[in-house]
Amino acid sequence: MTDISTLLAAREINLIMGNNRLLENVSFAIEEEEIVTIIGPNGAGKTTLLRVVLELLRPTSGSIYHRPGMSIGYMPQRLQLDATFPLSVKRFLSFADKGLKTGALGDALEQTGAIHVFDSAMQHLSGGELQRVLLARALLRKPHLLVLDEPVQGVDVHGQVELYQLIGRIRSEQGCGVLMVSHDLHLVMAATDRVLCLNRHICCSGTPAMVTSDPEYQKLYGHLALYQHDQNHHLHNKSCSHAR
Repeated sequence: MTDISTLLAAREINLIMGNNRLLENVSFAIEEEEIVTIIGPNGAGKTTLLRVVLELLRPTSGSIYHRPGMSIGYMPQRLQLDATFPLSVKRFLSFADKGLKTGALGDALEQTGAIHVFDSAMQHLSGGELQRVLLARALLRKPHLLVLDEPVQGVDVHGQVELYQLIGRIRSEQGCGVLMVSHDLHLVMAATDRVLCLNRHICCSGTPAMVTSDPEYQKLYGHLALYQHDQNHHLHNKSCSHAR
């Protein structure tokens, strides 16, 4: 039986394409107001898992639970834009929902600190500005769950810290859950409540401190596994068990 606070649950997910086993017995759940981050090496199946939980890919076996009536805001890893096609930020955001008024678009940009680019061309945005616009687009759905695929991609280190802090504020202010994928190890560890270390299967899971001390994590990352958790970072007082 699924707890009423559970937003999403993956149960024994397996995905086989051709002769390739992309995901193996993956199980986890996301609760209200929880930030969960999926890490893992290239080819580990991180983006594939997001596509499965978004029900864009059907697993070979296993099941996905979404809380009834839940709204999901999705931020993709990449955005392909035709450099010759004139597209303003305002127009891009309006594509998310034709019924949205200009004020709602501006409010979303205000939330992400990008209101200054409202009338700018998408092609002229910096890496950080583009990511904030994509996050604003995800927020237009008033999501109960934000799904973010590499939300700090193409952003410098200072900008990455600011974006992770922004995601934390949005979680607190809107009370939404967050599921994100990241290649980063050190910065994201201070910005998440729970970590899933994926390498087709879940190698280990738990709080950042638990995961970074796990032999499976250290086997994958070696010297990069050295991480000291910031004790001032907010963590939910929830127990995190090893994924089965």
